[in-house]
Order: sequence, then structure tokens, then C-alpha cells
Amino acid sequence: MKGLKRRVSIIICIMLAFMLVSCNLKKGENKETQKNIKITDSYGKELAFEKAPKRIVSLSPGATETIYALNKENTLVGRSDFDDYPTAVSKIKSVGGVKDPSIEKITELKPDLVIGGAHFSKDTVKKLEDLGIKVAVLYGAEDLDGAYKNIMDISTILGVTEKGQTIVDGMKKKVESVENKVKSLNKPKVYYMVDFGKADFSAGGDTFIGKMIEKAGGDNIAKDTKGWNYSFEKIVENKPEMIILSDKFNTKKNFLTADKYKELPASKANKVYEIDDNMLLRQGPRQADGLEALAKIIHPEAFK
Repeated sequence: MKGLKRRVSIIICIMLAFMLVSCNLKKGENKETQKNIKITDSYGKELAFEKAPKRIVSLSPGATETIYALNKENTLVGRSDFDDYPTAVSKIKSVGGVKDPSIEKITELKPDLVIGGAHFSKDTVKKLEDLGIKVAVLYGAEDLDGAYKNIMDISTILGVTEKGQTIVDGMKKKVESVENKVKSLNKPKVYYMVDFGKADFSAGGDTFIGKMIEKAGGDNIAKDTKGWNYSFEKIVENKPEMIILSDKFNTKKNFLTADKYKELPASKANKVYEIDDNMLLRQGPRQADGLEALAKIIHPEAFK
């Protein structure tokens, strides 16, 4: 009996030792994996992370939306004045604008990472880095691939790449579904109104919104131009059948009461529509939703 007990004790000790070694190996593997986390930001700067940041100031509304989509909002300690989605973000302390935020407010939050977007100034980046604060400037190309890259970069930094890939895969599936629904339909002429008044602005063919109009089954009247400037004469010449504009700042109401646009075919036919342009302008997980919303305006019949 004593011999049996001794053998059982030895076996238990061996098992415990094996489990301890196994745990240590896993810890070592995880540590090594964290050390190897690297991304290259939009300034071409390589950033390495030994561990996932726990205190992030996001000065990019798209990055903020991505962090929430990754269920990592507990890492956010600061945001910009423009971060408004999801609504829960209003509880996070604001540190100012997306270009030149308050350095003092940022340093008070003791972040281990600041994320900036396309409008983030290089001068601000330098000031923060001189204070020993790590900065990642993340903005992708003017297409959905740019959004996918941003999402994957942020998910990599936060150590949740699988979740990031799931989000990207879901977006790609939605984009494919939209394209399949509209690909065989006629393309109405679309004027995406960015701003109007003394000068007129639309989404040129090289802009993200311009590209999304085409994907959504529309014929962007500004597709042959670059950037946002677009003359009133060209708008009249191209006779838009549909006008799409922002749902903010009473834009539609102001547009419809402006005399010079009343003779446009779309205005006469009462085909002036609003859209939440943040879904299109912010590189993040809602851009596929923005494409779908755009397609539902242009081709409502495809979604019945």
C-alpha cells in the first residue's frame, strides 16, 4: 500500500511539474509574441509594442469607432471634440481638435499611445514624442482597403487581430452583397453635394465618396475631376438626376431654399436625399454600412 501511495505521489508531482513548465512556456510564448508586435504607421514610421496599450488617446473618430468595435473601449482615456460615435464616447474626456489638440490635456491623461488621423499635424506629433509619448498616425488610402488596413493595424496594436479580421471579413461580405444587388441596374447621374453657396464642392473621382457612389450603382457626375472643387456650371451641364447631401447642419433645407439650384432635374423631381456622411468619411467599421446606405438611396428597389 505504501508503495502504491508513493507511486501515486510521484505521478502527481510529475504532472504538476509538467503543468508548471507548460504554463511557463506559454507565458514565454505570449511575451515573445507581444515583443514582435510591429506596425508601420501612415508616416512610414515603424512602431513596436511589447504589450498592448492600456491608456489610449484617440484623435481620429474612425480609430475611436474601431476601438469600440473591437470591444476595447476600456483602453480609451481621451478623444477629440469630433468623436461622437457610439454615443457612449461622450463620457470620455475630450482633449481638443483632431489637428492641434491640447498637449497639456493629453499629458495629464498619461497615455501610453496617442492615435492621430489624416489631419493630425506633424508638429503635434513631434511635441508628443519629445515628451516620450508614443504616437501612431493611422489613415489609409482613399478606398475600402485603406479602412481594412486601419482596422487591422489597430487590432494588431491591441492584441486582438482575430476580432479585427472578423470585422474586416464582415465588411467585405456586405460590400460584395451590395455590389451584386446593383451591378445589373441602370446608373442614375448622382451629384454628391459637399458644400454650396459662393462655391460648389462635390466628391471627385479620386475621393472615397466618389468611388463609393460608383460601387453603389450610381454615375458620379464629378468622376472625371480630382478632389472636391466642382463648378456650378458643370453641375448644370451634367444634369444630375439625384442629389445626395449630409444630414447635418440643416444642409438639405438650406439647399432646397437656394434659388440657383431649383432648376436642376433632381431638385424639380424632388430627388434630394440625406445621408449620415460620417459613415463614409471616417475610415472604420461603418464604411461598409455607409456604402449600403448610399446604395439604398440610389437603388431602393434592389433592397426590397
